[in-house]
Amino acid sequence: MNKAESQRIASYLNSAGHHEVKSPREADLVVLNTCVVRQSAEDKVLGMLGQLKGLKKEHADMHVLVTGCFVDSHIEDLKKRFPHVDFFFKPGAYSDFLSWAKKQGVPVDEQRLLRSPFTAFRASTRSDAGKDSSPCAYVPIIQGCNNFCSFCIVPYRRGKEVSLPVEEVVCEVEELVSQGIKEITLLGQNVDSYGHDLPGRPDLADLLYRLSEIRGLSRIRFLTNHPKDMSQKLIEAVASLDKVCEYLELPVQSGDDDILKAMKRGYTIEQYRELVRAVRERLPQASLSTDIIVGFPGETEEQFEHTFSLLKGIRFDVVHVAAYSPRSGTLAWRKYEDSVPREVKKERLRKVEQLQASVAGEINSGYIGKEVEVLVEGNKKGKWYGRTEGNKLVFFPDDADYSGKLVKVNIEKTSPWALQGKYA
Repeated sequence: MNKAESQRIASYLNSAGHHEVKSPREADLVVLNTCVVRQSAEDKVLGMLGQLKGLKKEHADMHVLVTGCFVDSHIEDLKKRFPHVDFFFKPGAYSDFLSWAKKQGVPVDEQRLLRSPFTAFRASTRSDAGKDSSPCAYVPIIQGCNNFCSFCIVPYRRGKEVSLPVEEVVCEVEELVSQGIKEITLLGQNVDSYGHDLPGRPDLADLLYRLSEIRGLSRIRFLTNHPKDMSQKLIEAVASLDKVCEYLELPVQSGDDDILKAMKRGYTIEQYRELVRAVRERLPQASLSTDIIVGFPGETEEQFEHTFSLLKGIRFDVVHVAAYSPRSGTLAWRKYEDSVPREVKKERLRKVEQLQASVAGEINSGYIGKEVEVLVEGNKKGKWYGRTEGNKLVFFPDDADYSGKLVKVNIEKTSPWALQGKYA
């Protein structure tokens, strides 16, 4: 979502006659879009703010704006801490950005900026759409989150869930397809909750059926899911709609029931296992990914082993793992001591990463000798790259131009992270 919002802001500025530069040192306007989901992310924000302070001393006319989850309700405090920042605005508060721009004489495309709170856009922000433009686009369909997991800062920074009406999503996607987009990714902090706040209560499955009718659209993805909200109806939609990719992100966070309860996740491990069984029964070829937090307050070695065992048993295609870091204002920050030593967290994280590299390597090796369909997204160092329906990254060399095309590739070599082959 942060990446999508950054690209949206850049797209607006491009359309108003500005152009992007490679380095903040070259810029007249710097918009820093921030993430504070973990301490490491917040540390990067603070480091960049320090760099920008130095750059403003050299370039007095530079404007610095900050948005994203670093910007909480205490904006006056932020102004005092970072006086070199010209303007702070909350995530998605584009009307505030517009007001600031008008006062500063910075032109922006006002009509486009405020047309919709969830305007979709190309994954590339280039204004001269062509060879280097991605055939993929992000489409935010729901903002905010109502779950309040004890470790998560998102609901406090982005607010309650608000869905974009079905017809508006359809119109956005039709417009993108007319521009050459072939794949969309529907976005939400909890995309499975889509539509519960709309008249008639349409859900994500209903939206998938509507979008699948759009001519010229080849692929549909969606993220991020919440295991407690994923329905059998949604699984059936993925199974029955050819355009919907059989790739599901199901963040489990922990393999221990007591830790899940402390996290306020709303499901048990047995319920999670049953969900995975239901997915694999109906979608036997589906790729699955998950998120894991190691070192949550109070996590014992036995509880970590429950998580490790779950990962070994389910064998995910991708595992995103992070060490727990307290987020100021969350329930876990208020209620629990960050009791697991840093060294223990690092060792648990290393063990998960090592296990997953082995599992992913074994899964991917099964593609050797097979032909896969790839939507080509670009070229790096003489090799075309793109993804399969199951979200496997594929590289292949060829002198022809395959930008934005769906091609067949024979896989000859694999690693835990990617597949390599030849154009079929």
